[in-house]
Amino acid sequence: MTWIAPSIERREFPAAAGEREMLQRWLDFHRDTLLTKCAGLTAEQLVQASSPPSNLTLLGLVRHLTEVERSWFRRRFVGEDIGDHYITEDNLDADFDDLAPAAAARELAAFRTEIEACDKAVADRGLDETFQGNRGRTLNLRWIYVHMIEEYARHNGHADLLRERIDGVTGG
Repeated sequence: MTWIAPSIERREFPAAAGEREMLQRWLDFHRDTLLTKCAGLTAEQLVQASSPPSNLTLLGLVRHLTEVERSWFRRRFVGEDIGDHYITEDNLDADFDDLAPAAAARELAAFRTEIEACDKAVADRGLDETFQGNRGRTLNLRWIYVHMIEEYARHNGHADLLRERIDGVTGG
């Protein structure tokens, strides 16, 4: 039997909410949007680079955003001493490289698990709490939320195009 990426019920974005809830719910909406772009596809389709010469794939985007979530929320902000999921010193693009259809279900599950861990890690932290970011900049948790929403919005645009090239599905 061929594995198919499961459908999800995408959470709606908020119409009116406080700042923290607004940021969290927009981020959740974009996370769900990425999974929606994968839903109904086979593992082979998820690893299909559908816009040559680019090697960009839907599963590569899932793996990349798993890394980005972990890096910003858990490693940089919280300071957890944890490694990367896919990236290595020898291959900084490993999240996009060496994709295996047989690993698709496990990697979608890793994405969901990482999201849960990130949300839990910052649930009781204030948006104004700061940390030292790249290049010596002082950043706060609010900046991470805004950056993550931007990161997902950009990559969900890529996912739209990839999905349309794979099977013609548009929207969402």
